Amino acid sequence: MSFSDTKLQRVETGLQDLRSAGDLRKLLDRYGVTDEEEVDRLVATQRGAASQEWWTDHNGYLSSGMPRFLGIEAAAQEIRAYHPLLVFGLLQTDTYARTRHEMGKPIDETTTEFVDHNVRMRMKRKEALTRDEDPLRLWVVLNEPALRHVVGDGDLMREQYEEITRLASLDNVTVQILPQATRVYLCPHDFMILNLGDRMPRTVQVDTAFGTASIADKPKEVGRFSRRFEALSRSALPPEDTPAFLHRLSQEIEG
Repeated sequence: MSFSDTKLQRVETGLQDLRSAGDLRKLLDRYGVTDEEEVDRLVATQRGAASQEWWTDHNGYLSSGMPRFLGIEAAAQEIRAYHPLLVFGLLQTDTYARTRHEMGKPIDETTTEFVDHNVRMRMKRKEALTRDEDPLRLWVVLNEPALRHVVGDGDLMREQYEEITRLASLDNVTVQILPQATRVYLCPHDFMILNLGDRMPRTVQVDTAFGTASIADKPKEVGRFSRRFEALSRSALPPEDTPAFLHRLSQEIEG
């Protein structure tokens, strides 16, 4: 075959699409599926399934690596994440996400349409935290500067603090804050560790300076980022302190 065993495993477990009809026909032949009507039906199913992914409508606005990441994220059972500079994406309000994108429009030369697509996509991804069946388990460590960086104005930030507090009250969501004055290990960039269950390896995602999503499931890399997260979590305030910390920030911030 023209691809690796790892890709085949991902395809067979539904974590990666097999876009090529030719590759699908070769696999079906290997699996002993030779009836032409059945083969044609499965090829048609493949084409239809690819067009039903909820992010398909946003493909023209996604950076390199993002479609693959969205497929992995959708299959994740648990995510552990760290962000030093901004509120983590799945904790953001619609207003925070939109305002942040609007601030970057003249610099990144993006359009209003691009902003709309990206905000809608982020809010759709966020629904995994509150779905009725098997909600996504999320554990986030936020660096204090990420919360003190004002996006918009004081009212917007207070709304954002309230949203983090609301989500942190869910049984499946844990939020810790790393105090700025703490003299401990500090990771300078954001990352996510995605747990896909027993059948697939854990995966790390890091945003690059070029706006792309870098993804790796090599044990060495996953182990390195796991140790980073554990160190950050040990240095951060306990989760039960998060509401009070956010309330204090809400009182301090100017209108």
